[in-house]
Amino acid sequence: MLFLDKEQQGLPYFLVVLRFMNNDRNRQIHEITGQLRLIWKEPILFLLILLIFYFLFTFVVFPIFQVVKNSVYIGGKWDFSNYVAIFSKRYFIQPFFNSIILGIYTATLGSIAGFIFAYALTRTSLPFKNFFRTTATFPIISPPFIVALAAILLFGRAGSFTPWVKSIIGNYSIYGLSGLVLVETIAYSPTAFLVLYGVLEAIDPSLEEASMDLGASWGKVFTTVTLPLATPGIASAWLLVFIQSMADFGNPMVISGNYRVLSVQAYLQITGMYDLPRGSTLAMLLLLPTITAFFLQKYWVSRKSYVTVTGKPTGATIKNLEWYIKLPIYSACIIYAGIVLLFYGTIVYGSFQTLWGVNPTLTLKNYVEMFEVGKDYLYHSVLLSSIATPVTGIVGIFISFLIIRKNFIGRGLMEFISMLTFAVPGTVVGIGYILAFNQKTVLMPVVLTGTAWIIIILLIFRDMPVGIRSGIAALQQIDPAIEEASTDLGADSNTTFRKITLPMIAPAFFSGLAFGFVKAMTAISAIIFVVSGRWNLITVAILGFVDNTQYARAAAMSIILIIIILVALGLIQLFVNRVGKGVRMTTIIE
Repeated sequence: MLFLDKEQQGLPYFLVVLRFMNNDRNRQIHEITGQLRLIWKEPILFLLILLIFYFLFTFVVFPIFQVVKNSVYIGGKWDFSNYVAIFSKRYFIQPFFNSIILGIYTATLGSIAGFIFAYALTRTSLPFKNFFRTTATFPIISPPFIVALAAILLFGRAGSFTPWVKSIIGNYSIYGLSGLVLVETIAYSPTAFLVLYGVLEAIDPSLEEASMDLGASWGKVFTTVTLPLATPGIASAWLLVFIQSMADFGNPMVISGNYRVLSVQAYLQITGMYDLPRGSTLAMLLLLPTITAFFLQKYWVSRKSYVTVTGKPTGATIKNLEWYIKLPIYSACIIYAGIVLLFYGTIVYGSFQTLWGVNPTLTLKNYVEMFEVGKDYLYHSVLLSSIATPVTGIVGIFISFLIIRKNFIGRGLMEFISMLTFAVPGTVVGIGYILAFNQKTVLMPVVLTGTAWIIIILLIFRDMPVGIRSGIAALQQIDPAIEEASTDLGADSNTTFRKITLPMIAPAFFSGLAFGFVKAMTAISAIIFVVSGRWNLITVAILGFVDNTQYARAAAMSIILIIIILVALGLIQLFVNRVGKGVRMTTIIE
């Protein structure tokens, strides 16, 4: 509705509309001019913003663009024959549907498992909660395909449980869709748990208790109160697990058998067939569902909220739950925790066997050989991850500071591009990097392929979204008036950020560092495309040993990798406790 002043009354309606449009345009121009004026007052900040945009376009947008270009521009001309071939031949299109089916199964089962664990920890008096919380999140600190290795050791052709399972259900194979669903559910359900734990913890249990006090049954309360309030979190968790399943490379590479999925097929087209255009086309096909799920999660689900909180959540449990409700919930938690312990315990046991399935004699030979053969892989992994992690944390925190605290042209674009690598599967990123940096370009005048820098840069921009979300969550809890007071007293943005903002968000910063280090040490899907004979990583070596059926040696390497990660997390936690007492490291997943 337009409210007219005395001068506008009596004018034709279209003239009034034009005047309002002109005023709105002038207001936008004034806002843009004001933003530019503020930026020009701080030239260092302006240069840093330009530098960040350069890095984002060079190491995020440019590689993805190269994948798109390589799939449709072949031999100096536009060529869509690869897309025609993929959509017309079942051999190529079937992996797409297989990946979708696998993602749906994994996301559904993973979300159910995550919800049960989250509900048990937030709504019941489950004993040993710390133990179950640790068990539920433990798969995060290991490469996802470690679970596939454990499944082979347990249920493979020479698996420990294979004779027993065959005696019950007859002949079976762990290789294929069923095995993939099992290992991916275990590997990625921690993501769903972390999301749903935060959602359920934010809902005051007194709402559900009040319904029970009024005579409603647990089932009625659960379906009419708890479930509707948790709906956005459930949808978000489902989409996140779906993205991870679609992007997974390690597990399908190890245990997919004849069940072909897109991530592996794209890799084989490039490394086996040396067909970059066809591999890029398959990667583009993989990109479509993950990008769609990412936008649904970020812009649709995250903007819907059904949570009602009066004051600060109490964190109390529902005290009126009957035994027949607690029993299945507790049983599910115990069974899941038992499966996780069984799988990782098998890795420990298998690492001491002389030759899995042939000679079960316990020995330390695998660890000795691991240090002899794999010490370079181990050294490279720790070195490159240690270089990439602090840069990832610093850049992520600074970008989150710009997004939350600064008003400049392109701020929304910066946030979008910086979060893009979370949605893009590692296979697509890896292919993009080998296409973008194997020759000199205007954006990058040196060749990065085969150097340590391409691995470091990939790790930085692949893991940066987590640090950004962690920083944004921390900054949103700090009153901007504190920083404004510093500015009013004469400090510039750099001084305010360094002396005021950074100390207050230090715990979130180091939590982001912890997660970044874990992801760098366990990366495989994108890294496998850019490693070289001179620079290799331990995850690639483990995958190679599994592929060559050297399971005991692969298990020993996996245990060493997990130990290194646990030690690093412990050191970071000690540092966080000194910076901010009582602050617990958490992973921010949005």
